[in-house]
Amino acid sequence: MKHLAIHLAAALLLPYLATAQNSTASSNSSSSTGGLLSNGNVDLGDWADAYAKAKALVSKLTNEEKITLITGNSITGGSVNWTALQVVDGTQGPQGYEYVTGWGLSQALVSTWDKGLMYAQFKATGLEFYGKGIEIVDGPTTGPLGRTPWGGRLDETLGQDSYLSGIAFGIGARAFSDAGVIPCGKHFVMNEQETNRMAQGNSDTAPYSSNADDKTLHETYLWAFYDGVKQGLGNVMCAMNKVNGTLSCENSELLNDLLKTELGFPGLVRPDAGAQSTAFGSANGGLDYGSSSLWSSDTLLAGISNGTFTQARLDDMAIRNVVGYYKVNMDNGTMPEYVSSTAVVDVRGNHSALVRSNGAASLVLLKNTDNALPLKKPLSMAIFGSHAGPVMAGPNYEFTVAGSGPTYDGHLAGGSGGGQVSFPYLITPQHALTSRAANDGTMIRWILNNTYTDTIDSGIGGSTGGSGGGMSGNGTAPFKLKKRAAIALAGLSGGTSLSQNIPDYATGAAVCLAFINAMSGEGADRTELRNTEQDAMVTSVASNCNNTIVVINTVGARILDTWIENENVTAVVYGGLLGQESGNALVDILYGDVNPSARLTHTIAKNESDYNVEICKTAVCNFTEGNYIDYKYFDKYNVTPRYEFGYGLSYTTFDYSSLSVSITNSSALEFIYPTGILSVGGKTDLWDEVVSVSVTVANNGTVDGNEVAQLYVSYPEAADQPVRALRGFERTLIASGASANVTFSVRRRDLSMWDVAAQEWAVVSGDYVFSVGTSSRDLRISQTVSIGGGT
Repeated sequence: MKHLAIHLAAALLLPYLATAQNSTASSNSSSSTGGLLSNGNVDLGDWADAYAKAKALVSKLTNEEKITLITGNSITGGSVNWTALQVVDGTQGPQGYEYVTGWGLSQALVSTWDKGLMYAQFKATGLEFYGKGIEIVDGPTTGPLGRTPWGGRLDETLGQDSYLSGIAFGIGARAFSDAGVIPCGKHFVMNEQETNRMAQGNSDTAPYSSNADDKTLHETYLWAFYDGVKQGLGNVMCAMNKVNGTLSCENSELLNDLLKTELGFPGLVRPDAGAQSTAFGSANGGLDYGSSSLWSSDTLLAGISNGTFTQARLDDMAIRNVVGYYKVNMDNGTMPEYVSSTAVVDVRGNHSALVRSNGAASLVLLKNTDNALPLKKPLSMAIFGSHAGPVMAGPNYEFTVAGSGPTYDGHLAGGSGGGQVSFPYLITPQHALTSRAANDGTMIRWILNNTYTDTIDSGIGGSTGGSGGGMSGNGTAPFKLKKRAAIALAGLSGGTSLSQNIPDYATGAAVCLAFINAMSGEGADRTELRNTEQDAMVTSVASNCNNTIVVINTVGARILDTWIENENVTAVVYGGLLGQESGNALVDILYGDVNPSARLTHTIAKNESDYNVEICKTAVCNFTEGNYIDYKYFDKYNVTPRYEFGYGLSYTTFDYSSLSVSITNSSALEFIYPTGILSVGGKTDLWDEVVSVSVTVANNGTVDGNEVAQLYVSYPEAADQPVRALRGFERTLIASGASANVTFSVRRRDLSMWDVAAQEWAVVSGDYVFSVGTSSRDLRISQTVSIGGGT
């Protein structure tokens, strides 16, 4: 039989083992009785067959073999032979592998607001893992959710709203499973920053503790994990940080009570690198896979003998290590053999087309004065910024988990750390624009640097430009070419013999394109939300060109107010990290081959001080803001954003009419609390539709386009909820002059709040306002419906 134990580099774990093997945390053997699959507390549904197979296999193993299994080693020579399951990052493709696709990051994908596109990309990515013989994908990621825009790993995650993230997270889990690989959801839970995430030495501040009340934990940070578990997560990665004072990977309340019982998770919990600290604290706390340095046979068998550990818990750990294997049918014998990262096994198929189309669908049009876009064969074009062209050495770069950025001196199309992309090639904007200019007869010139300036030396071109390449640590270019003195022919102002500086290259161009980026990555948080050098470049271009278009690719919210109100900045295109076809995707939007339809998945503020949560520098990080992050904070405290959550323009316009809200399951709403059985994903009736919302959307413009209709719900005051919360979205293609009926299915959980006293999801009786519009602040039509009144 094939693969079982998980290969994780022991070297990653050992430096952070804070306590000796036989240490015990506050947890004891009684902790291990919770969350056991054998308790029968959770109806396993379509996991039942996999559980039966896993249980039968484990029954054949000795205790020593079970310990071999849960510590990531192969079993040979006994009644069962297994080899190790392979696990690799991440949702952007098999990290570090050749002959794979360089996908766009999850943060870009979710900006499409298109469930079908999300599924298609996750499924195709999963098939590439499958084709390489890699059984476990380290992804999708919903933690960090995005408590603060300063967080360093927002490019890996799925938007800053719990509902949006949950839908995308669930789609990712289902798509990976459908591809035949095991999805690992991460990071559980409230892993909202990189600063002080990892214990090193005798630090008093690391790992930090994320402290939140029960209502916040459920309604914001656990929300998406419900979706992931419901849709088939086979692994969950517990985080490095503490939660309410206890290490995540030793937190019995978190893992046994919430994840494995309340959410009904039937799979494997394994630690982030260095997140396992003690032997019995982790084993009893709910961790199922760990280091053999802590979980030696001598240690765990002694624990069973003296009552510190239990046989039932060991059996449960072993079953959970194999149940995901059976759930995705890996025992059918069809999965290819695992190959090394350099093996010539090409799994890309035609995925480049999907990277390009999803990239274009993820780009948000923020500003478009007097229809500056789309471009129509401009006579001349000047492009500016290191982000427009290739890095000096690329397209790939050295792996690091020490942070990156704050900018990148080349075209930024992939992340770093857990978000690093394996590029087979990279199409830059300069590449794509040059090809388009050649076809259109456009005169094109460029300065692929943010500060480049030079003049002509004796009538012959001056020093070569371009950036030195790589990740810039301080937001400045590696070097600046200074203007030479005493040049008699300096200042030629026309034709092709221009002085090589930003003002001269901008002057007279029919259109100027300024490219800027923002970078960060695993291991460090962001140090800026805007960049002085880049903004000065944009301002310089706009001062000399009355048709300046700014293109931004960023890992998270990027403040634009240095230049956004400049009347010469006529358009802004804003997106995430788009993968190998980035330049082509951008050109598709710029020229109107694709009508933009993407929407912001976070709020862009006017100033840094408008955001309410900064990076926590202390040992205890109190989430005193509760559920009020991103747009929910801006709405509650009436802070005016520059661009709100859900915002995005199109090359056409849409009207909304004929809103209809219908209760479809009134009998279910007679009860305050759910009455269904506890199953995988929580109580079954949490997932039942109770309300249906429909609206007519008409395209009254001159071109076909996709519209992203968004449903927001406002709750009765007694529910203690934000001003409004996203509870549905649909992206629909509508032809010019046509209309479409758009429907939203509202589940019981979408109308529920967490009742802390009852420890249940509750539907509060009262008036609910259902509003549909184009963003969180552009709500076109609303209807109030009275719900509840039950017991």
